[in-house]
Amino acid sequence: MSNLRFALFAPVGDFFARLAEIFRIDTEVAIRMGARILLIWVLAWLAYRVVRLAARRIEHAVDDGDDSVTTLRERRGRTISQLLRSVGRVAIFVIALLLTFNLFIDIGPILAGAGILGLAVSFGAQSLVKDVISGFFILSENQFAIGDVIEAGGKSGVVEKMTLRVVVLRDLEGRMHVIPNGEIKVVSNMTRGWSRAVVDVGVAYGEDVDRALAVVRDEAAGFSGDKAWISQLDGAVEVPGIESLGDSSIVIRSLIRTQPGSQWSAAREYRRRIKNRFDREGIEIPFPQRRVHVKVEGVGAPADAITAAGAAGG
Repeated sequence: MSNLRFALFAPVGDFFARLAEIFRIDTEVAIRMGARILLIWVLAWLAYRVVRLAARRIEHAVDDGDDSVTTLRERRGRTISQLLRSVGRVAIFVIALLLTFNLFIDIGPILAGAGILGLAVSFGAQSLVKDVISGFFILSENQFAIGDVIEAGGKSGVVEKMTLRVVVLRDLEGRMHVIPNGEIKVVSNMTRGWSRAVVDVGVAYGEDVDRALAVVRDEAAGFSGDKAWISQLDGAVEVPGIESLGDSSIVIRSLIRTQPGSQWSAAREYRRRIKNRFDREGIEIPFPQRRVHVKVEGVGAPADAITAAGAAGG
């Protein structure tokens, strides 16, 4: 069997020996260099595994086990974890590549030249540098995190991804917006600390406004004490009173302070309850109406026009 193996693999060995002789390759040196290259990339792979493990540890450390509510600490942990993965991957790859090149050539002059070249390129890549610097301050100041609902760069949505260069948002219609950090001047975070829903309800001018206010406040008190919603609310619902006198309705405003991100669902439920309660109480919620005046030539007031039209019909 050993003779058979020797007969099968001997030509392969001869081939590589002749190839090394043709290109004047020192077999011993080639094996040594190959082993070093393999060691570099194995260590790089292990380093990235350590980075991924550290990222997962961060996520587990901030996870409170409650999937129904995502806390600020959890969102911050996910953001740091994702950033650690992306930065670690690039840094480890670049270091491994430089160490590999260093086995064959002296990379000192190359690095010096790269510094000069980088300075020249930076003048043409000012927007990229601006994005990275802005991204650093956004992350260090904890302006928002993955999972937050924000408005930035003229777009709004849930933060799906953050890097030093861009922020990725997903809006209500499922569209993905990639916004360079350098274009973010003002950030509106709708899910940080606490949130608030502003609910305006219109009441017809013919209704007793004091009675309508009493009904709204009673419904607000019931909603505030509902066990199914109390965990999502941050205090009792406030009904300041009449907000405005509109074109076709008297507007009563309610303020619902909620846990971060719960303002939209709380507002929908509150509107449903108010509508059902108004229906039971017989309180009218008006809709916009338009009064049209028809001017008949030769007739002055609208009443005269109606009289003239009736006379013509008779």
